[in-house]
Amino acid sequence: MGGRRKMHRTFYKYVLLFAALGCSRDKAPSAEGARVEGSSTRRPAGASAAATDSAGTPSSMPTVLFVGTSLTAGYGLDPDSAFPQQIQRMIDSAGLRYSVVNAGVSGETSSALLRRLDWLLRQSFAVVVIETGANDGLRGIPIETMRANIQRIIERVRAERPEARIALVQMEAPPNLGAGYTRQFRSVFPELARANNVVLLPFLLDQVAGARELNQADGIHPNYDGERIVARNVWKGLRPLLQ
Repeated sequence: MGGRRKMHRTFYKYVLLFAALGCSRDKAPSAEGARVEGSSTRRPAGASAAATDSAGTPSSMPTVLFVGTSLTAGYGLDPDSAFPQQIQRMIDSAGLRYSVVNAGVSGETSSALLRRLDWLLRQSFAVVVIETGANDGLRGIPIETMRANIQRIIERVRAERPEARIALVQMEAPPNLGAGYTRQFRSVFPELARANNVVLLPFLLDQVAGARELNQADGIHPNYDGERIVARNVWKGLRPLLQ
């Protein structure tokens, strides 16, 4: 328990810096016009309708779709180093046949993800990994609003892709809105995972948040070393879904 409390304290420092630098003021972009934060030339994450193989042709392998914020998009990193792309290499090394699609969008809230879900559901996928809520917490969006959004996202995926497996990533909120808010925020993810029988993945930034040597100069987004830890955090819970 002491280690978990220490992790939460370092994460609190992290998110307070995040808020101070103004990332909470980012507007959630639309699905069609989204671009990765800080890049005017990179193609929108997840913009392709289907994964492609090494020859650039549409892949016939089942897809693992990652949806999320700039933390999923891999802000500040070479696109091939974002954790979903690292997961692709882990999948390949494990001899599993899946293609990864990274549909991370900077600044996105759970409400914005719900709005672009129609666009995301145009493609088929076998597994979807949902990383959302960080920007809700930074903006102080009511807990019940976030909960309802994530619940609706899960329901929409189930309705449109009943065979798809769903994984929900645990996220945390900053402490400046009070201990009650952060406690309720934290509990939303395991509660929704249990209620909907979906897999709960570990806190995305476990062992990375607050560690200066594992983050970029902004103190917010993981650097290359930190992103490797993030990928391992996700892979730990995701791999059983792919067997």
